[in-house]
Amino acid sequence: MASCTTIYSISTTPTKTNWGFHQSIHRHESHVFFYSSTRRTKRFNGFSEISCSAEEAKTVVIGLAADSGCGKSTFMRRLTSVFGGTAEPPKGGNPDSNTLISDTTTVICLDDYHSLDRTGRKEKGVTALDPRANDFDLMYEQVKKLKEGITVEKPIYNHVTGLLDPPEVIQPPKILVIEGLHPMYDPRVRDLLDFSIYLDISNDVKFAWKIQRDMAERGHSLESIKASIEARKPDFDAYIDPQKQYADAVIEVLPTQLIPGDNEGKILRVRLIMKEGVKYFNPVYLFDEGSTISWIPCGRKLSCSYPGIKFSYGPDTYFSNEVSVLEMDGQFDRLDELIYVESHLSNISTKFYGEVTQQMLKHAEFPGSNNGTGLFQTIVGLKIRDLYEQILSSKASATLQASKV
Repeated sequence: MASCTTIYSISTTPTKTNWGFHQSIHRHESHVFFYSSTRRTKRFNGFSEISCSAEEAKTVVIGLAADSGCGKSTFMRRLTSVFGGTAEPPKGGNPDSNTLISDTTTVICLDDYHSLDRTGRKEKGVTALDPRANDFDLMYEQVKKLKEGITVEKPIYNHVTGLLDPPEVIQPPKILVIEGLHPMYDPRVRDLLDFSIYLDISNDVKFAWKIQRDMAERGHSLESIKASIEARKPDFDAYIDPQKQYADAVIEVLPTQLIPGDNEGKILRVRLIMKEGVKYFNPVYLFDEGSTISWIPCGRKLSCSYPGIKFSYGPDTYFSNEVSVLEMDGQFDRLDELIYVESHLSNISTKFYGEVTQQMLKHAEFPGSNNGTGLFQTIVGLKIRDLYEQILSSKASATLQASKV
């Protein structure tokens, strides 16, 4: 938890407490304030606010951007699993809350910062992707407070009713993940991120996925699915897609190149694009760092049905940024054999041999577990854990150095 200071405000002379640390008392107008060395709470007219200084706060903020239906929820489950525990809605709160909380992480859906409800968007003729339908000032203010260790009252967008529900209390976690359409759109919010990921699903794959989901599970017609995608596309191209240029890591999902002309979206080519020079983040590499590698591992140690599996790795440029790109085309037949691939990858930030394979087997039922989407989501989750631990270690070292001055 963040190291902070607690302020208790009352309007009468305080009684003796049994706290085991030093207290000092300051009078200001009709209030008396107590300061401890660990936490700070401000209470004015019944309102309490827990806060920590920006220097002391240890909340790490991760941004995850993607269009609707592109795998954000699956990625969140993989990330939470890396840290242990299960992410669940706030206990005793609104059953339609979009927030997920575990021992380590709190995941906030940025749909909660819609400034217009469903009816309001229809009246103004805007989609939820349009910045005019979102309150970026409030988003920035609350993400900043949480990063600084301050509890906030966050609004709730109810996806069932399409209305804006009363707010819920969110306390600063160890790791705050803000996921949704616009985590990197506003430069103020973008600057608060310690690490950012963009899930980039190509139009062909997105269309195939949406057909499979909406036709099979929701009874939608092919024509209505096409109309829905086309209606969102201008705003997606204008406001969502450009955010990938700011991401520290991009997971790009494309049609396979192993089957000419394939457009079913069942076999995928997935690229993990990793920006060079990001603090606390060293890109993953295959065999030899900085080299250009093409590898077909199918054979005695890796079972591969048609059309097989192909990996590639090498340096590249992405929106004028130097990047390393790891690519997988095809899918695994047996997840337990993934250990063979894992043994040839470096900088994957595992704590023990085979941790990637263990995580993949643990969630074999998750979408994408037999291809590069699951593999790269798992690896990015491990990299975020490593980044978080490095940030904590750096802050602890800085605090120790400061205490010696």
